[in-house]
Amino acid sequence: MQTILIVEDEAKMRRLLELNLGDDGFNTLSAEDAETARKLLRENAVDLVVTDLKLPGMNGLEFLQAIKRQNAAMPVIVMTAFGSVETAVEAMKAGAADYVLKPFSLNEMRMVIRKELDVHALREENRSLREALGKRYSHPNIVARSPKMQEVLATVERVAPTNSTVLLGGESGVGKDLIARAVHEKSRRASGPFIKINSTAIPENLLESELFGYERGAFTGAVASKPGKFELADKGTLFLDEIGDVPSATQVKLLRVLQEREFERLGGTKTIKVDVRLIAATNRDLREALEQGTFREDLYYRLNVVPIDIAPLRERKEDIPELAELFISRFDADSGKTVSGVSPEALQVLVNYHWPGNARELQNIIERACALAKGTILQVRDIHLDLRPAKMSAANGFLPEGMTLEHWEDEMIKEALRRANGNKSRAARLLGLSRNALRYRLSKIGIADEAEQES
Repeated sequence: MQTILIVEDEAKMRRLLELNLGDDGFNTLSAEDAETARKLLRENAVDLVVTDLKLPGMNGLEFLQAIKRQNAAMPVIVMTAFGSVETAVEAMKAGAADYVLKPFSLNEMRMVIRKELDVHALREENRSLREALGKRYSHPNIVARSPKMQEVLATVERVAPTNSTVLLGGESGVGKDLIARAVHEKSRRASGPFIKINSTAIPENLLESELFGYERGAFTGAVASKPGKFELADKGTLFLDEIGDVPSATQVKLLRVLQEREFERLGGTKTIKVDVRLIAATNRDLREALEQGTFREDLYYRLNVVPIDIAPLRERKEDIPELAELFISRFDADSGKTVSGVSPEALQVLVNYHWPGNARELQNIIERACALAKGTILQVRDIHLDLRPAKMSAANGFLPEGMTLEHWEDEMIKEALRRANGNKSRAARLLGLSRNALRYRLSKIGIADEAEQES
């Protein structure tokens, strides 16, 4: 039985649709506002949504956009008053399947619903065929809409069932720990422990004892024996982050563990054998470290069995909308607030930013926005980016690394607005632009050009 979600704030109309669609053999769910409807969508399998465009709180157009960000294939039929055809057309542009003008006949509504369900079934059949030809990969808590992240997950699928050592590369904040955990959870070791250690978070003189453990009396303060991370990870996976910062002496012991699967605790003589899969990660270029003599060549080749490079966020901007939704749902639940989405204008600001801190920076910005937001939908005013321009390269005076000319121009415009305390006319003068030229650039980056007092 197909399920239809009805979103209508008029109780009589909502009940009338429930009864008639129920008589037609449909299962129905109903809500009087978008926030309740989104909760129902999360908790139930829904085949089609019928929504009024005029709703309390989040309006129907914003609700439609939120649905499409979560599930672009979901058919949505909008209802609107006879005099609001322009709004209905705007909804169609945003992804609505069709619209019905109020007042409408129930026969008309039935015809539109059945037509869209038939079309949706055909699209789903075509999608299944496409997926059979070119499978898309997914994993919980990992957003992989972009081709580059699909490549990463495809590699994870292939390497996870093996015992091969994996070397994850990528800038800080790209989510190397999530990929490491995905490899573990898709492997035959998934029921075993997943132990993580960051070599930069531990003083150099303590790292060896953390990794390999120590015996009582091995050093001042060692009043009892303690197992290291390798022992704790036996029959599981050890994720060693920032491998490039491991000191030379510890690199020797790491190499032995990878080669022989055995070691001794610090201050001990008993050889301990372990069955551990090592996943290492670095945000440094280890080949450069090889040339500088700070990283052992033999260890590098032992680690670099299956390299997986994770692209920075600025190179996979297709993932930003879904990441934003993921972080909003996470922080909304934690904070007890009612933030349920992000406006198209605010989303455009996020997409245009160059993200030097990658997904971790996006997470922090969304958390701050959710904590300070005044409404249920994040607006441009809620998004507080680090608008300080990235430093130019002293060597060549060219664009900052990872930024395009378009991104650099956008950052300059935002910086001018900050220095002008939001006054558009003053910002235009700082940039040497006409007021109309600035208005055009603001529209490109999704900042509303509201009326202001000229100064």
